[in-house]
Amino acid sequence: MFKNIKSLFIVEEEDPKKPEKKTQEVEKFDSNKQPVDKPKGTNTPQPNPTPKPILDPALANKPDNKFLDILFKAMEKNNPPGFDYMEYRNSLNSLSKMPMDEATKYKSAYAMAQTMGATPKKLVDSAQHYVSVLKTEEKKFQAAMANQNNVKVVQNKEQIKMLSKTIQEKTAQIKKLTQEIEAHQKKIEAIQKTIDDSSMKVETTKTRFDASINFVLKQINLDVANMKKYLK
Repeated sequence: MFKNIKSLFIVEEEDPKKPEKKTQEVEKFDSNKQPVDKPKGTNTPQPNPTPKPILDPALANKPDNKFLDILFKAMEKNNPPGFDYMEYRNSLNSLSKMPMDEATKYKSAYAMAQTMGATPKKLVDSAQHYVSVLKTEEKKFQAAMANQNNVKVVQNKEQIKMLSKTIQEKTAQIKKLTQEIEAHQKKIEAIQKTIDDSSMKVETTKTRFDASINFVLKQINLDVANMKKYLK
């Protein structure tokens, strides 16, 4: 029955060389299906902007087979027994290749429908029934879209805000640590200068002491030598 309902609205063209390409914009809007949440990015470094995908204009008003299948299945599921709008549309399709104007085609299809107990009101009411079915599917789709938007857009935007705040905090920490490192480096340089100056003073004092003691020792040793030589 599903194949028949689909054929009432679409004439399929089979092309084995071009397999159907399914869209990935929105997963099937099944009310029982739960989305999977994927793991969760001074001058503050900003994340590199990702180019936004551009929708192909050729696809803007083109029906998608994936969604059409979902809608036709919903119509099939809600197709009541007996002759209704679907059977009437099938009669219209059977007359589509006949050389007649639109009014004649609709009237001819209705002539056949009357034999099955159809009336204009019943046909219109049943058509409105399918409109209601499709509107229900539209609401499911919109709810799924809102949920997907929350998962894939809103939550990720919040994550970007959190990461941006973290970057700001860490940048401030880096700046503070850099200033502390520079202060420590200057202190090291000052201490090293003190060490160098002190080392020079110590070395100079030692040299002067050595010279002084050697001078005195030389005199004493000379006197000792002379005393041994002359005092006998």
